[in-house]
Amino acid sequence: MKKEKISEIINNIDEKYIDEATEFALNSNKEKNERHPAFSIKLEKQPYRLKWTVLAACLALFIVIGFTATAFAVEAAEYKTAVSFFEENGLSADGLSRSEVKAVYRDITTNSFTFGKTAEVLKQVVPGWEIGQDKPTPEELASLWNRNVWIKSVSQSGVDYRVDSQYVFDQQKGFDVLDKCILECYSNGEKLWSAEFTDFYVEGYSYTKDGTAVWGSNLILSSSDTSYGWIALVDHEGNVIWQRRLDHDFKNEYVASILRNTDGTWAVISRGDLQYLCLCCCDAGGNELSFRKTEVGNLGIWNAARLGDGYIVQLGNSTSHVNALLYKMDREGNVTDSFSYEADDCEYYLTDMIEFAGHVYLSAYAVPKQDDEGGRHEIANVLDYVSNKGWNISDEELTPIVRDNYTAVMLVCDSEGGVPKTFYSVKGSLGGKFSVDDAELLEWNVESIVSTFFSPVTNSFTIGGTCKVFAYTFDAEGNLIGQTDTGETTPYRR
Repeated sequence: MKKEKISEIINNIDEKYIDEATEFALNSNKEKNERHPAFSIKLEKQPYRLKWTVLAACLALFIVIGFTATAFAVEAAEYKTAVSFFEENGLSADGLSRSEVKAVYRDITTNSFTFGKTAEVLKQVVPGWEIGQDKPTPEELASLWNRNVWIKSVSQSGVDYRVDSQYVFDQQKGFDVLDKCILECYSNGEKLWSAEFTDFYVEGYSYTKDGTAVWGSNLILSSSDTSYGWIALVDHEGNVIWQRRLDHDFKNEYVASILRNTDGTWAVISRGDLQYLCLCCCDAGGNELSFRKTEVGNLGIWNAARLGDGYIVQLGNSTSHVNALLYKMDREGNVTDSFSYEADDCEYYLTDMIEFAGHVYLSAYAVPKQDDEGGRHEIANVLDYVSNKGWNISDEELTPIVRDNYTAVMLVCDSEGGVPKTFYSVKGSLGGKFSVDDAELLEWNVESIVSTFFSPVTNSFTIGGTCKVFAYTFDAEGNLIGQTDTGETTPYRR
C-alpha cells in the first residue's frame, strides 16, 4: 500500500462525508449509552487530521486482500466477486453504482487507491471516537506531587502482580547472586498469594483461567554462559504446578509471552540468538509438543496475542525506530503475513494487545513526527520548545506541552482478518494495558499525563512525571460502556 496515494485521496475528501459518517456513529453510540443510564462520558467527533491519520495507519496495517486481480470474462461474475469482497471486509456499497462497486474492488485489491470513491468507502468502515477527559485540578496535582513519582501503585481493581528479586552474597564468586524471585498476586488491591522461584528471574506473567503463566531466564555470570528461557504455571492458590527450562540449541533465548490456546495447550513465543522468532507449543503439563523458528533479523519481540486460530506478534527495534511491526503466525508457527502500523504525520507505539470476545484489541499511543530527534525520539519537539525558552521552564508550563505530544489510541479489530471496526482516542495520554474484569468485560487502562518536570542532568531520562490511570470498560461488541478513575498512578519517563 502506498501511503502517498492514501494521503492524497484523504486530502480531497469532502467534509460532508466525514460529518455524515460521524453523525451516524454518534447516533449509534447514543443508543447504546441509553441502555447504560449510569454511564456518562464525553464522546466527541474525532478531529479530521487524527481521524484520518489513524485510519491511514489502520489501512496500512489491517486491510487483508483475499482475492487476486483475476480478470473475469463475464461482468456479472466480477460484480458478484466485488460484492462478496465488500461483505467479507465490512464495506458498504450504499450510493455506489454497479460499475463503481467493481472499480472500488479493483482499486483495493491491486493496492492502487487512486479511484476517488475508494476513500469514501473506506472511511465509513472505521468510525472513530475521541474520549474527553477533564484536566486535573490544582488539588489533584498537589496530591500527586506529594507521592513518590517512581512508584507504580498496586491496582485496586482486577488482578495485579509484583515481583521482588532477593540476593545473597556468594563467597566464592565475591558478589551477590540471585537467591530467589518472589511473585505476588493481588486481586482488587488485596494480596492473594506469593510463589517463589530459585532457578530463574521472573520477567513476565499472564493471568488465565487455568492459573498464572510465568516466564523468565536464568542468571548469566559470563559471556560463556548460555541463557535459557524458563516457563512455569502457578495455580490460583499460589502453588507452582510445573516449571521447565527451554532448550532449543540457542546460545541465548528469552521468552516474550505465553498464550493459552482454546484446547488447553500453551503457546510459548520466544526470541532465539537475537534473530529468530520462535513458537513452542506445550501441553497442559508444560511438556513440549512442537517447535518452529523463523529468522527475522535483529528485532525484539514485545507483545503477542491470539488471532483467530493463530497469533499476532509485535516486533521492534528501538535503535532503528521500528515500533509497530506486526507478524501473523499460524498455529504451527509459520509466519503468514507482516504489517507495518504507520502514518505520514505520526508515529505509533504499540503497548499491548489482547483477544477478547472474537476481536483483537490493540493499545497504542501516537506522537507527531519529530523535526529533530536528537536521541529523544518521542519528545524532540518538546525539547526544542524548552531550548527556545533558554532551558528554563516551569513544571506548570511544561505539562500541557508534553500532553499535547501524546494521544492514546485503541483499535478494535476483527479476529480472523484483522480488519478494524472502530477506534478510540484520548488526548494527553498513553495507551496502557488490557485486562478482563470479574464481569467478563474488557478494561483498557489509559495513562493520563498530569504532571511533569524537566531534568536535563539525569542520565536515564530528560522529562519525568506522573500519570493518572483511567480504566475504560468495553462490552463484547467493543462498545465503550464505562469509565473509572482508578486512583492509581504510574511514572512517566522519557
